[in-house]
Amino acid sequence: MKQFVALFQSIDQTTSTNLKKDAIAEYLSEASAEDAAWVIYFLSGHRLKRLIGVQQLKEWLYEHVELPFWLIDDTYSSVGDLAETIALLVDPTDLPDPTGPTEGQSLSLSQWVTERILPLRSMELEKQRELVTGWWSSLDYNTCFIVNKLLTGALRIGVSQSLAAAALAQHSDLPKATILHRLMGKWEPSAEFYLQLISADDGAAAISRPYPFCLASGLEAEPESLGDVALWQAEWKWDGIRAQIVRRDGQCFIWSRGEDLIEARFPEVLAQAMLLPDGTVLDGEILAWSPEHGVMEFSQLQRRIGRKTVGKKLLSDVPCAFLAYDLLELDGLDIRQQPLVDRRTSLESLMSLFPSGLKISDTLSDLEWQALAKLRAESRARKVEGLMLKRLDSDYGTGRKRGSWWKWKIEPYTVDAVLLYAQAGHGRRANLYTDYTFGVWSDDDLVPIAKAYSGLTDKEIRTLDGWIRKHTTERFGPVRSVETAQVFELAFEGINRSTRHKCGIAVRFPRIVRWRQDLNPKDADTLQQLTDLLQSPSAQEKV
Repeated sequence: MKQFVALFQSIDQTTSTNLKKDAIAEYLSEASAEDAAWVIYFLSGHRLKRLIGVQQLKEWLYEHVELPFWLIDDTYSSVGDLAETIALLVDPTDLPDPTGPTEGQSLSLSQWVTERILPLRSMELEKQRELVTGWWSSLDYNTCFIVNKLLTGALRIGVSQSLAAAALAQHSDLPKATILHRLMGKWEPSAEFYLQLISADDGAAAISRPYPFCLASGLEAEPESLGDVALWQAEWKWDGIRAQIVRRDGQCFIWSRGEDLIEARFPEVLAQAMLLPDGTVLDGEILAWSPEHGVMEFSQLQRRIGRKTVGKKLLSDVPCAFLAYDLLELDGLDIRQQPLVDRRTSLESLMSLFPSGLKISDTLSDLEWQALAKLRAESRARKVEGLMLKRLDSDYGTGRKRGSWWKWKIEPYTVDAVLLYAQAGHGRRANLYTDYTFGVWSDDDLVPIAKAYSGLTDKEIRTLDGWIRKHTTERFGPVRSVETAQVFELAFEGINRSTRHKCGIAVRFPRIVRWRQDLNPKDADTLQQLTDLLQSPSAQEKV
């Protein structure tokens, strides 16, 4: 555990990608296979399921430290993170040997997880309390912080899976693409898995394993800056679930971009995919698709996303289809390195065998940039998010490969809203108020319509944090109600009716565009203006 804590600190204390990669590779060179497996598990974004609830830990903390409840609560509110609060407040003077490793530190990471933390799940509450508070009394600050994060299932490490794969590739002398491919899908952090992960590449892929998804970047300049339009393939950017269909060895698997198997949620898509020949992998989008009207609203698709199984009525109300736009494997051969124009030709040939089954995304060819811009302006009416632009000579890369694929999205909706509530952030922002709730006018009252936490500069965040602390009107635990004074322009991608929100609507992907210090709160927009958008799906101007 001591080595893992040191790795966590090394990663947390630098913004350098290379230093993070080197720190991981160095750890892997010294760690056991069991520990390395768990480190890769956490670095890949996986977390343990929560074993102890936050409220339960707070109650144990009240009992464990000889401090007034109000002081503990005030510390928690100031720090913003319970794991860190506990690590700060527990008494370190009971350590048997402050200069050397404690028993907890001498245990390995895998021992901590498998022999101490996971067994808590089957224990009585009193036994859990005895063990956990005992750990608090015997661990140094950094180890205590990590253990608390593991207990609550909240351990996050500032590393992408791509960076973890790069470190593994450096350590194992394997191609990064091979490592990423092997990390796809479901796997358990075991010594056996880790040894297979870094074993020599024999070219054999697991039957169910998808390929790492190729991602597009947002277009930041005018499309004419991309050069000759004839070098690019344009197609609609669909508003659905990115997915891969994997058909191998007589079996079929449907993977989401989040690496979840989702074929049980879309049995009609699975039935169509089973008609594909063995050795086929398609990349595309799952959409709610009506035979009469085509693509349906994303809010309808959401009714299917959260279900592990789907009843007959929902299947009838929200039929779904898979729209293919790339071919990654054909006849068992990985063709991702072929240029897009060749992969597209092979895809069209393959899909012509399924006139009533799987669909293929249309391309918008032989059009000038100006004509494509006019089509893009019709996106909301067509229930799409804009256009995708892909170089015809591009391969199917791993992750976000700038320059080959671009998202040319339509301009978002915007609204001027008033800041109502603020809450402290997490991690590096735990001491700053960075999570905000905004409202618009309904008659003479402000009603909350969105929460947002991104879009402001560091300087603006610090300035706003100071203002919030001086203009708080009420406190509700970690949340502060503030004076009605600050107006912000918010952007969002879509709007739907919602019975879960008091305002009756829900906006998609809200974020802050700018701080409107030039506006008075009475100049903010109204709920009626937002509601009107529900009848005007093609509207693109500001609310």
